[in-house]
Amino acid sequence: MAKRVLTKLIKLLNIEPLEENLFRGQSENIGGPRVFGGQVLGQALFAALKTVPKQRIIHSLHGYFLRPGDMNYPIIYDVDRIRDGRSFTTRRVVAIQKGEPIFNMSSSFQIEEEGLQHQIEMPDIPGPENCQSDINLRTENADKIPESMRDFFLRERPLELRYPHVEDMFQPKKRPPYKYMWMRTVGKLPDDITLHQAILAYASDMGLLGTSYNPHGLGMATGKIQSASLDHAMWFHRPFKMDQWLLYATDSPSASNARGFNRGSIYTKEGVLVASAVQEGLMRIIK
Repeated sequence: MAKRVLTKLIKLLNIEPLEENLFRGQSENIGGPRVFGGQVLGQALFAALKTVPKQRIIHSLHGYFLRPGDMNYPIIYDVDRIRDGRSFTTRRVVAIQKGEPIFNMSSSFQIEEEGLQHQIEMPDIPGPENCQSDINLRTENADKIPESMRDFFLRERPLELRYPHVEDMFQPKKRPPYKYMWMRTVGKLPDDITLHQAILAYASDMGLLGTSYNPHGLGMATGKIQSASLDHAMWFHRPFKMDQWLLYATDSPSASNARGFNRGSIYTKEGVLVASAVQEGLMRIIK
């Protein structure tokens, strides 16, 4: 079963070519009313990758979510080959549904080069073997979910998540604006760095906005807040494997004007910083 859901995710991200620079993606319902933002990120990255020379890999992407995605319609990805330089390649991708853009992204790719290196240290967090599994947490809280949604809540997922700090998702307490999550795919992936990067882009939208809820004792399951990703940026620093444990360490420096600002650092189990993410999202109190 685990292998099947992972294969389904790979197929979801590996979008269908229609014409040169034009691709089509489908959507998967993961429980929300709209298309999951991480899915659009991963598919847009795959669309750009399909137009980039193989020896160049993504080092940064910057995207804006413009409209909610409709899960009942395919998404068309239109790639603009802005520039192919000697070292860098730039692409712009627009995701379209029903004739309107729902997301646009700029991305930059680079050849491999030698250079100076440094990084900030990984936080001192218990390893995944000492953390609570998302699967167990969902099972323990299944009786709090309406029966009509319980099977969906307990479904097999392509990513395994583990948390060093467990909180009540229905009655969260006020906490500092920091969160930590271990993640990896539920099965082994092909040895293709572009696939690992696309899946990390998909996963990077999981829980990042929720970091800004911590100081306010709020959460997605409380029903007291309207939320949506507004923009998302990522930087890929070093090679990694998505089928091995990665720590997603996030913080929220600020919330104001019904928006929460969040940052994420992604480390290997050995403490190597492999990627960074930044996102601002809507967090509007429901009155």
